[in-house]
Amino acid sequence: MAAIKEGRWRELDRSPRDRALCAVAEKLSAQPTRMTEDDWQPLRGLGFDDEACLEVAHIVGIFNYLTRLADGFGLQLDAGTVKAAETGQALKRPAKT
Repeated sequence: MAAIKEGRWRELDRSPRDRALCAVAEKLSAQPTRMTEDDWQPLRGLGFDDEACLEVAHIVGIFNYLTRLADGFGLQLDAGTVKAAETGQALKRPAKT
């Protein structure tokens, strides 16, 4: 996770699919006006059609939107989420009462 946060995702041993998704997400997030058909080609080469590429773009856009809102309002993660991120342990749903 640190490699992704620090922009070193290319150093990770990931599948061609993961690498293509990361490349599109990175450019679409940082330089959306510079996206060209060539940027989508690695995904298309893996079988992504127009609908799948649109879904990727929607997911990237939603994450960018939500992050900007959270940052803009100064929202902070709760203690349980921070602990889960630090330890790698999944969050647990509260017990039903």
